[in-house]
Amino acid sequence: MHPHIVASLVGTVLLASGVQAAPGPQDRVYTADQNTNTVSVIDPSTNTLLGQIRLGNARPDVLSPLYKGQINVHGLGFSPDHRTLVAVANGSNSVTFIDTATNKVKGVAYIGRSPHEGFFTADGREVWAVVRGENHISVIDPKTFKETRRIETAPGPGMVLFHPDRKRAFVVSSFTPVVEVVDVRSHKVRRQIKVVSPFSPFLQLTPDGGELWMTHKDVGKVTRIDTNTMEVKEVFDTGMITNHLSFAQTDAGTLAYVTIGGENVVKVFGTGSKAAQVASIPVGALPHGIWTSDDGSRVYVGLENGDGVDVIDTAKNKVVARVPVGQAPQALVYLSRAVPSGDGMSNLSPRTNNDPVNIALRAVSGDAKGFVVARSLGVTDSLEVSLFKLKPKTVYSVYASGQQAPVAIFETNPMGGANGTAIGPMREIARAGQTAQERQPVPASQIIVMEGNAPADLARAVLVSTR
Repeated sequence: MHPHIVASLVGTVLLASGVQAAPGPQDRVYTADQNTNTVSVIDPSTNTLLGQIRLGNARPDVLSPLYKGQINVHGLGFSPDHRTLVAVANGSNSVTFIDTATNKVKGVAYIGRSPHEGFFTADGREVWAVVRGENHISVIDPKTFKETRRIETAPGPGMVLFHPDRKRAFVVSSFTPVVEVVDVRSHKVRRQIKVVSPFSPFLQLTPDGGELWMTHKDVGKVTRIDTNTMEVKEVFDTGMITNHLSFAQTDAGTLAYVTIGGENVVKVFGTGSKAAQVASIPVGALPHGIWTSDDGSRVYVGLENGDGVDVIDTAKNKVVARVPVGQAPQALVYLSRAVPSGDGMSNLSPRTNNDPVNIALRAVSGDAKGFVVARSLGVTDSLEVSLFKLKPKTVYSVYASGQQAPVAIFETNPMGGANGTAIGPMREIARAGQTAQERQPVPASQIIVMEGNAPADLARAVLVSTR
């Protein structure tokens, strides 16, 4: 057994002496970068990017048949001894095993459709990866990198974590409003707990294992479940696009830090009988993954639309550093003593992507919302568009920088939301030969969202850019 005692596979890692260590040069922060298909590696003692582990080609070089490499590197997990990192790619249905000391890929397991997250059991003998596109957990042997069995679940399992008692695993769902409790020894679902919505991407256990907290991204809430009574203890509002959460043991007690993507903040809640908000910390664009250092002094936040990691000082509840990483970081984990010796720089590549440009969209009338992220993709560019609070099941057209034709057309879902990516030469979007009069309806750098197929018209727009 490694000299760390693992309270839970996602909880605070304690030194055998009971003393929690501050971030050191042997520790690492990792992000799963979905667009560049990299794992970014950060030294938390200096808050610097050491480099990236390249698992596949960056977008858009994944639109042809893929024979090697991974697509949509999304989820992260790790072994109890912190010597192995697992990276889940939902586009290539894979779980990649990485040696944390050398940053070298040890093996890859290919499993079912669109896996999301994966974690080791407490004894390190199995990796459980949820297969969100289907209805099971894939159990993988970390030595052979082969699937050994499947655990049937409700449709769309989103994440699985293990309780410190080593007897139970908890599974949230992306399609079904339940939490499932799995017996670790028998690999059988023993109980279902009903929750408020069907879409939960993330769960976390309190440091003492007494509660499970889970996020509801679709309705902007967090649910607390008592792991002793196995009943819902509280459901409280958090905000639009509630992504991940993490706990920190601070001088003010145990606090929960929740990433709220729609507000670009991390909200901090007390963990008493009622989850009272104690702070709201402004961070970069679309905070997503989050994890806490062992000593609780720092919280690391992945910025999905900022292509970086913000570092929060928990004593001040303030961002004290920002570290650049790959494009669209999703999951983030902190691993103490991941590198037992040396500088841990082998097999790393330098960062190749530039920082993105974030553009907010304001409603011309009504309460619609939206934002756009412009990224360079080498010889071309992308606009990633997210729209909210529009008419349900309605077509909207997005125009940019003087184009007469829309750069993207979306149909909203039943909740009035839509998102997608347009790829093209966005930096030089005005057509050659257009006159100034032809470009007048859409000024340079302006983004306009129109209902239906209507041409761009500032006077009749639904949403317009604010920068």
